[in-house]
Amino acid sequence: MEYAAAKSSICRQCGRYFSPFAPKPGLKLRVREEAPAAPASSSILGKFEDFWKRQHSSVIECFECKRKQQVCGTATSTICPACSAHIDLRDYKVTSGFSRTIRTRGDVHLTGKGDLGSSSVVCRSALIEGRLRGNLHCDDTATINFAGKIPGRISARRVIVERKSDIHCFRRVRAESIEIKGRMSGEIVAQTVTIQKKGALEGDVTARAISVEKGGMFSGQLVIGRANLTQGELLEEQKPDVAHVPESDFSGVDPRPLPAT
Repeated sequence: MEYAAAKSSICRQCGRYFSPFAPKPGLKLRVREEAPAAPASSSILGKFEDFWKRQHSSVIECFECKRKQQVCGTATSTICPACSAHIDLRDYKVTSGFSRTIRTRGDVHLTGKGDLGSSSVVCRSALIEGRLRGNLHCDDTATINFAGKIPGRISARRVIVERKSDIHCFRRVRAESIEIKGRMSGEIVAQTVTIQKKGALEGDVTARAISVEKGGMFSGQLVIGRANLTQGELLEEQKPDVAHVPESDFSGVDPRPLPAT
């Protein structure tokens, strides 16, 4: 006797498969319900992102010896071939209180509910939407979308203050370029400073160039020149060169003290 819903069976004598009979019309078979498949677009996008990470590579620099090397985009860490130092490549997303030091060649995202109490944060790029207590250094871009006080130092290749931001920086901000769309107060040392429409900056600025668009506002002391120029370098450049003056010009002249200036 065979099961009523069986579609095929095997002969016990010759071993051949055969169809005993068709299922009864009134018989209903239970079919396992499958979970709905994920949208094709998301699966394709995920596969494309994974493929891009595998194909993409980046050049990183060792924190200790500054040696550069090329790593795969999917790597989460590596070892410096020169000094054997560990290099973190992970991305960090801070959604609550976090006080450990972060030093990575990846990105850092501080969300609006995050509270980053680390004394030092070193990363490739950072998006600041929550409370930042310590120093921040970015190899690339630091984007600030936050309203409040920032007690630590900020240094990056590029700093962007978003339109809804209203920040007060207690320490100096250093960057190659600073773009201000919202409100900011503090001391800035940069190559170029751009204050966009409805942007406002209050504080001392040392830069090679500054641009204030129509509708923007700047209030403070402005020094145009080299951002890394120090007083020692200035005095050294103004020092007279006496090596080209012939010694015969001073012959027969009695030395005498110079008047005080």
